[in-house]
Amino acid sequence: MKTLAICGSPRKNGNTEWLLNRALDHLEKAGHDVRLLRLADKNIKPCDGCGACGKTKDRTCIIGGDDFVECFEAMLEADIILVGSPVYFGSATPQIMTLLDRAGYVSRANGNLFARKLGGPIVVARRAGQNFTLAQLLMWYMINDFVVPGSSYWTMAIGRAPGDVQTDEEGLRTVDRFAENLAWLAEKLEPRG
Repeated sequence: MKTLAICGSPRKNGNTEWLLNRALDHLEKAGHDVRLLRLADKNIKPCDGCGACGKTKDRTCIIGGDDFVECFEAMLEADIILVGSPVYFGSATPQIMTLLDRAGYVSRANGNLFARKLGGPIVVARRAGQNFTLAQLLMWYMINDFVVPGSSYWTMAIGRAPGDVQTDEEGLRTVDRFAENLAWLAEKLEPRG
């Protein structure tokens, strides 16, 4: 199985990326082919609501000159998609929402291309905003027909400076259990030959 983790933080090597890598480590140990995609390295323009993706039916977006196609193709290839975001002013980063908005429109306009993939969000904040941001990202998964397993708590952690999340023991346990549940669910759903 292929697992893609998308880090929506504009910072490289921050808390969000660290948690996503922790989840990927669990999935790699379970035999998954894992990949981290950093949006800090990408330029993705926002959706302009033109609706062309629904008219062309060719699984593309007509907005060009950015890194959307590369990211979207990686999402289509993955069986499991994790999305991570720090909380910025009470919500997910513009970087992650720009990708998710466009990917969601193209997917839904072309027969729900993400239907029955597995995945879920991971959120990090300094102090507050995790609940709203987690709900915001979870709504994206739900409207795109993903299967999202639970965990021992909400998949969020507390941290500001890089590395701070490593001291949030409950957050770490929650992310670990979430990754374990994804691996368990993937094994149960994987077709047998």
